[in-house]
Parts: sequence; C-alpha cells; structure tokens
Amino acid sequence: MTVIGAGIGGLAAALAMARRGAAVRVLEQAGEIAEVGAGLQISPNGVAVLDALGVGQAARERSVSSRAVRLFDGPGGQQVALLDLAQDAPGRDFLLFHRADLQGLLLEGARAAGVTVETGRRLIRAVPGAGATRLEFADGRSEEASFVVGADGLHSVLRQALNPPAEPFFTGQVAWRALVADDGSAAHEAQVHMGPGRHLVSYPLRQGRLINIVAVEERDAWIAEGWFHRDDPDNLRAAFAGFSPAVQALLQRVRDVHVWGLHRHPVARHWHKGRAAILGDAAHPTLPFMAQGAVMALEDAWVLADSLAALGLDEGPALYQARRRPRAARVIEAANRNARNYHLRAAPVRKLAHTGLRLLGQLAPGRLLGRYEWIYGHDVTRA
Repeated sequence: MTVIGAGIGGLAAALAMARRGAAVRVLEQAGEIAEVGAGLQISPNGVAVLDALGVGQAARERSVSSRAVRLFDGPGGQQVALLDLAQDAPGRDFLLFHRADLQGLLLEGARAAGVTVETGRRLIRAVPGAGATRLEFADGRSEEASFVVGADGLHSVLRQALNPPAEPFFTGQVAWRALVADDGSAAHEAQVHMGPGRHLVSYPLRQGRLINIVAVEERDAWIAEGWFHRDDPDNLRAAFAGFSPAVQALLQRVRDVHVWGLHRHPVARHWHKGRAAILGDAAHPTLPFMAQGAVMALEDAWVLADSLAALGLDEGPALYQARRRPRAARVIEAANRNARNYHLRAAPVRKLAHTGLRLLGQLAPGRLLGRYEWIYGHDVTRA
C-alpha cells in the first residue's frame, strides 16, 4: 500500500491499514514533517477513530478537553447560548488540538505499526490501472504501486487522475488563522463571536498555553486558497473593530497571522478507480464552519481500510465510496448552513435569531447540541 500525503488523513489511513496487516509506506512531498498549522477540533466521531487506531489515550494527553461551546453576539458581547458538553454529551470527548500534535501522534503510531515514511517525494502524475497505479515524481523517478491512497489535499494529483476538472469558486469569505500565547487560565471551551458578515472562533491549545483564533469575514475581494499567505494583523483587527472589548483585547495580542480565501469545491464524483482511492480534502474539501475537516478525514481513513479488508483491493473501494460519499456531502452542507447562521447582517433578524437560540438554550439545553447528533454520535468503527 502506498499513501500519498503525511497529513492527518494519510497517516490515519496508513495506521488503519497497517493494523490490519498491510505493508504500508507514506510518501510526503515536503522535505520534512514540520510543525505547521494551527488548531483543530476533534469531535467524538473523530475520537472514536483515534481510539480504534490505538492512539486515543495519547490523544487525550496531548490535547485540551473542551467542556463547552459558547455563542456570543459579537458587537454586544452578550452570551447567546451555551452548549454544555459535559451535561449534553456525557462521556464523550471533544478534543482541541494543535495540528502538529495530532499529526505527531499519528506518525508515531504509524511507525510503531511498521509504516515507512519517505519525505521529499512530490507526485506530479498518477495513472490508475486495473492491476497497479503508475506514479511519476518531480525528481524524474516513476514506479508501479499495488494500491495508492490519495491523501494529498486540495490540489490532489490523485483526484485529478480520477475526475474531470472542476473549478472551485470563491465563497466571498476569507479566513484568518492566528495563535497567541496565554497563561493557561483560559476556559477549556470554544467561543464563537457572531456578527454581521463575520464571526470569530477561539479556543485553547496545549494545556491553555496557546489560544487558537479563526476569524472569517465576507468580502468581494478574492484571495488565494492555502494556509500560508501572511497578512498584517492590523487588517484582522480592522475587520473586527466593531466587536466587543473582549474580542478587541484578544486581537491586540496577535503578532503573526495568515489569511486565505474560502472556496467551495464539489464533492468528487469518483473516489476510486482501479487500484487507487482518495480521501479527506482530496475527495471532499470542507469549509471550516462545523470543524469537521480533519474528522471527516479520520472517518474516511477508517472506512477505507475497513472496506479493503472486507472486500479486497478490487471491490473494497466501491464499498468505501458508497459508505462515505453521502455522509461527507451532508456534513459539508451543514457547514455551509452554519456560515449563513453566523453572519446574519440585518440587526432585527440577528436579534430574533439570537433570542430564539437563547430561549432554546434555557428551555431545552440539550436540543442545541442534539441537532448535530447525527454527526457527533456517528461511530464509523462500529458501523
């Protein structure tokens, strides 16, 4: 088995297949697996996969366990609703990770299971076939692989080999990511500050020593995709100048920030062909409004390995797509709806919506989280 990409989905797939007895190698285009990225939220459906992969305890030790999600009116600062995870989801873990920490523990688990990892291997072309897939690399080397998993992200070479071109479109939204140092006193919860045409999410990482910030603004100006476009922190502060003093104080601490344009990509029509399959962002890029991007990759990884083990390399991929594509598409649509709900512009509409959330939280607190039970309560390792 050859996995293209040493991100969350690729390493999880490698570990899942290795634990089933497969000989697996991972090919990563970067020269080294470095500490990049920022925060990730791993909800219980993702934690179930980590447990099944044998890294659940390490995951809990290297993350912050979130106790709640609080929704605030961004400009006014008033609390709109509280999702008490301890009360509304007893016994379930919502883990807050630095991406590098989750990637690191999956890498450790994969290597302990016998997976080999090769860096500096940039794939430029893939040709899936009935008995093998031909891989061609930037350094001029080429080879035949018995089965290839494309976990190579937004600009996946494997996706291009399996599907006709499909142009993404700019959603009219940009997102900033930033990390700021903290003293460990921040509440173990995610906070969402909602305002007209924008919202900001923050939560602690690494035992509260860091605060992760994701801020989204609607705008007409197009910005390229990707995590690595640096921006001036003053642009972030200006975008949220009308938000509460608590948000202003947090943003004053930002010294380094990246920005990228949010684009909608269609869910791939074909997730497999011959001896090749794709997963995660290569199959279904997800906007960050349900915090399910990494979790969907974890679910994909488990189901792909499970399907291959059940039906083999020829029939297993079709079972994998049948099990995963409808769920991924539904989660993506839920994320798209959240974007609209967070960004209500008209003050009367926003006030009415926030009042409804506040009353629902007071009268039937479990109902808010219960709307997403189909996401959080789903366990692919038991399906």
